[in-house]
Amino acid sequence: MPRKLLTFLLLLTAALPAVAQRTKAPAFLQNPTWTSDNGNGTFTNPLFYDEFSDPDLIRVGTDYYLTGTTMHAMPGLPVLHSKDLVNWTFLTYAAGTLDFGPAYRLEEGKSIYGGGIWAPSFRYHNGTFYIFTNVNGRKTQLYTATNPRGPWTHTELKKSFHDLSVLFDDDGKVYVVWGYEDLHLAELTDDLTDIRLGSEQIIVSKGSGAGEGCHFYKIDGKYYITSTVYDPLCYQVCLRADNSRGPYQVQVMSAEENLGFGSGYALAGGSQPPFKLNPPVPNLVRSITLHQGGIVQTPAGEWWGWSMMDHNSVGRLTCLSPVTWQNGWPYFGLPGNFTRTPVTWIKPNTGATEAPHAPYRRSDDFAAATLQPVWQWNHAPTAGRWSLAERRGHLRLHSLPAPDFWQARNTLTQRAIGPESVVTTEVDLSKLQAGDVAGLALLNWPYAWLSAARTATGLELRQYDHVTGQTARQPLAGAHLWLRASCNFDTEKARFSYSPDGRTFTELGPECTMVFQLRTFQGVRYGLFNFNTLGQAGGYADFNTFEVAELRPRGLTRPIPYGQEIKLTSLADSAVLVSWKNFVRPVPARDKLAADGPTNRFRVVDRGQGRVALQSVATGGWVTVRGLGGMAEVRLEKEAQGDASLFQWQDMQRGDLMLQSLLTHRYLFADPHAGSLCSADAPGTRPDRRDGACFAWVALP
Repeated sequence: MPRKLLTFLLLLTAALPAVAQRTKAPAFLQNPTWTSDNGNGTFTNPLFYDEFSDPDLIRVGTDYYLTGTTMHAMPGLPVLHSKDLVNWTFLTYAAGTLDFGPAYRLEEGKSIYGGGIWAPSFRYHNGTFYIFTNVNGRKTQLYTATNPRGPWTHTELKKSFHDLSVLFDDDGKVYVVWGYEDLHLAELTDDLTDIRLGSEQIIVSKGSGAGEGCHFYKIDGKYYITSTVYDPLCYQVCLRADNSRGPYQVQVMSAEENLGFGSGYALAGGSQPPFKLNPPVPNLVRSITLHQGGIVQTPAGEWWGWSMMDHNSVGRLTCLSPVTWQNGWPYFGLPGNFTRTPVTWIKPNTGATEAPHAPYRRSDDFAAATLQPVWQWNHAPTAGRWSLAERRGHLRLHSLPAPDFWQARNTLTQRAIGPESVVTTEVDLSKLQAGDVAGLALLNWPYAWLSAARTATGLELRQYDHVTGQTARQPLAGAHLWLRASCNFDTEKARFSYSPDGRTFTELGPECTMVFQLRTFQGVRYGLFNFNTLGQAGGYADFNTFEVAELRPRGLTRPIPYGQEIKLTSLADSAVLVSWKNFVRPVPARDKLAADGPTNRFRVVDRGQGRVALQSVATGGWVTVRGLGGMAEVRLEKEAQGDASLFQWQDMQRGDLMLQSLLTHRYLFADPHAGSLCSADAPGTRPDRRDGACFAWVALP
């Protein structure tokens, strides 16, 4: 064998184990991520614990499709598919790079932060999928496809329709409704690019109770429009008429549901750091309550609604609600508790079963030829200044000139995920040039980041907090680093840390506050960036991995303690629930009945689908709701009484729970400091969870 060939084969053989090891997916790619499906026949809201705002949803046969607002992030208009309304799979983006001028490219000091694509209307008619959507400063955009996976064709209409919804009527006419308070209706032309001359009219005038964010339907010969009112707080209404042009009646369909969460930090003023922040208000629900959604019917005849909630700094989350019809009106919620959405409920009967899964893989080793679909660029990217091919298995970001991070181009982002997440990226910074700043960011307004900067004396590690305007600095000995951001979206606090070896991390800078804001109409986004502060194109940074670790990736944060004995304590006043004269009674923790013993013990019995029966250890009686579930109507019965003795276990995701009676569809309630008896008539809970409907629980030996 020729010596050159032998040498080549030996080198190739020696390289094979390394190649095999490199192609094996790292374990972190399989990190669990939030799934709404609890795996026991129930789901827990939100559907996604990352931003999915202004959702619109359609059913086509036995398939469901979903899209939503993406603002300036590109690509935009994600198209998701589901068979069960709970588990969703990403199909494609309907909108690629949107470019209507320098602002879309972050050039000439311009930007479309808070602009771009918003409030889409998703429709299907005669074999074609349609997405109508708003774009700031432009006419309404239309995307069409015969296959939801694409390709999607893009055209621009001749008019702009604020928060529009389109209805293909069964008589062949196509209507569009849009506006705020004054709701307009018009008929579209056959090519769907304009309105028919003389067809526009106001169908609902200001002061009638309508809002914006319309979803337009025809059901059993009547016309329905769901609409959101945001002043003085968010709630959702339904409009109904016998004719498309009215007159319309208005009825509240969803209100005051905050799922036990309140408003967090918000901007109080200022356009530059240091910013003034309003602290969380424990029971303020202005920006949290469910709103802006629509309804859909399953083939089995069930009705379900979806809507969003402005969930503080993590962004706007999408939730799913059972819908109950009464007297020709749809209500979010269940009989006996209209307008309120359960945190946890039975999955829809769609005739299909899907294994619990998330739409996206969030972690990335950058080994594929394309980016994972969870990634979006912050504005239209600059071609040739980023690459997955220049160094295999790495994302290479070449720096471009920018005065600060806010104006940095080619920042790669994905939505932050709650309720708690830790993101870590491994990066090679050796090729940074003078003025380059590259690292890991929490993109928001205000923002924060951890980076390496190339200075005249070498590499410097920096952590910048936009809220305070302060920068923490220290010199760097090496150019190979792991950068980390730890985010708790319950407390809205984040911390940054770094490591030279990927094992031991050291914090840099003080704790940062994450803020709810409407400057960008987005929540916090993780970002990878590289920009140059000297007004020139510089070097590059190679990101090897991006890992997203979630500390609470399930709606059931703790398994339901089936077969165990538990103690229930009210979060409102620390009262303990006990068996007393065949009643369930809250007593002070110091009361002798609350002392360790059988009176404060209840056995949790599995009744399937996350439903439990509670049996008193002291008497053997079953906790049972009578009548309307009022005071003294939560009793201990010798025999279980069907739904009256069943409760839906509602994990509130902070170690506490609510127990929803299947008789009243309201919640077990212990009136704080009242010295009363338990009832089952609480419609829900306040954000501070101290109203008597939320309980801490511990399993007893």
